[in-house]
Order: sequence, then C-alpha cells, then structure tokens
Amino acid sequence: MTEATRLKSTVYVGGLDNAVNERILADAFLPFGEITDVTIPKPELPSSTDPHRGFGYVEFGIPADAKEAIDNMDQSELFGRVLKVAVAKPQKESNEGLGSKTAVWEQEGWLAKHAVSEEDKLASERTEPNTHEQANDPMQGLEGLDVAGPQPA
Repeated sequence: MTEATRLKSTVYVGGLDNAVNERILADAFLPFGEITDVTIPKPELPSSTDPHRGFGYVEFGIPADAKEAIDNMDQSELFGRVLKVAVAKPQKESNEGLGSKTAVWEQEGWLAKHAVSEEDKLASERTEPNTHEQANDPMQGLEGLDVAGPQPA
C-alpha cells in the first residue's frame, strides 16, 4: 500500500474518553470494513496519569471504508463523549512548524517561501520611487481638525 493510499484509508478519531482502549475503538469502527491497525498515542509526560492523549487513529484496508466510517461516526457518541472523526493528516517532522526546536527561518520550507535574492531587491529599489526624499509631514492636511464640536456651515 502506498503512503498516499495509506493516508486516505486512515481516520483520526478525537474526543476519546479515558475508558476507551484500542480494542473498544476497533470494535466501534468494525462495521465499516476491515481494520488493519488501531493506534491510540500515549501521553508524552511520564508523570501523566491519563491512559492516552484523547485521540486515536484507525487504519482501514480500503479508502472507501474509511470514508464510510467518517460519514457515519463523525459527531457520534462513544462512552458519553462526542467523537470528531476525520481523514488523518500526515505527521509533521519534529523539526517543522510550531513546537519545533529549530527557528522558523532556519527551516527549509520557510526559507524557500520567503527568500529574496539580491537581484530582486536591487530591481525593486530601482522601480520604486525613493521614499526617503519625498518624506511628507505626517500632520499635513489636518489643519482644520484642531477645533472640537460642530463645524459652522
């Protein structure tokens, strides 16, 4: 199974109660098709007393089964909690986006999007009028506004 097909056949399930485990989650989604994997991430902090982080992933064998599960299980209840069921998004690398240990401007994606070559800077300076020479008084045009109240006609 290719990575793209695998992503289409994996659903995100949010809003899980602490009583839900992988077996219960698999049983809840079993009517929609063959399930190949169920994952419920554990808390990152070792001091946490929660059994999981409140969400999980269910991977189906066929993408159509995943779509059927999303259509039928989104906004449904499991153990008194409303579930949010959607297509799973690809996991970001740990050095990408918010929460990474690398400055955003040092990441390749940001640099490729926001980098400007020296040639482009020089070209834009040539086409723009020099704003430093045309510095206008910021108060210009406000002469009649120093009087409060209604204006005589």
